[in-house]
Amino acid sequence: MTRKDPEHNGRNSSPKTGVSISVFFPCYNEQDNVVRTTQQALDVLEKINADFEIIIVDDGSADATGRIADEIAAQNSRVKVVHHPTNRGYGAALQSGFKAAAKELVFYTDGDGQFDISEMPPLLPLMQQYDIVTCYRLNRQDNLIRKINAWCWTKLVCLLFGMRVRDIDCAFKLYKRKLFDEITLLSSGALIDTEVLARAVRKGYTLTQKGVHHYPRRAGKQTGANLKVILRAFKELFRLHSKIRKEGTQTSR
Repeated sequence: MTRKDPEHNGRNSSPKTGVSISVFFPCYNEQDNVVRTTQQALDVLEKINADFEIIIVDDGSADATGRIADEIAAQNSRVKVVHHPTNRGYGAALQSGFKAAAKELVFYTDGDGQFDISEMPPLLPLMQQYDIVTCYRLNRQDNLIRKINAWCWTKLVCLLFGMRVRDIDCAFKLYKRKLFDEITLLSSGALIDTEVLARAVRKGYTLTQKGVHHYPRRAGKQTGANLKVILRAFKELFRLHSKIRKEGTQTSR
């Protein structure tokens, strides 16, 4: 069941002290961003007195991301690292993060630092009413072509799966971890956000949406917009749609 944006903006709501949350970052060649991103998360989570863990998912980076992540974890017991020996794709990185998460809530954002994690605590009170908070970018820092492609992609997947989501691939999402015990994820590429939301909504989990700010990338390169990734996403999309439709038919019998 998809619900509309809440009327309030959440800024005046205080998160519950001691909230149990896993925060993770999928990273691929983010050696210049991973320290800053992790430190920001530590500062925010300590400030709200959370029962937390931070997980860095190194998706087979070819640079020093994995080594730097291990150094961070060695200095702080609440940080752990999941390594992929080779680059397995964005979906595989998210799956590893979801599987490694041990707290009641699980939040992820990308390791490139294009979001401000201090905008995460206002999402926490919404979890008293919803199972998922899926955010949308208020000022997306991408060129016009990429924005148009993203808009068309979101409209397409929402049409296919009967959802009303403003920004399907926004990498700023909060979940109740229990839902990942009930859904089986197959996507290893860019379709992962669509699959999680489509399967969760189909099982009756509720979601709401909230805008968050998007900032220019300070270092590193984007990898999600290359043609190979896009073609793979379309191939997986129609395969997923067919599979979910068949699963629904079998259930109805």
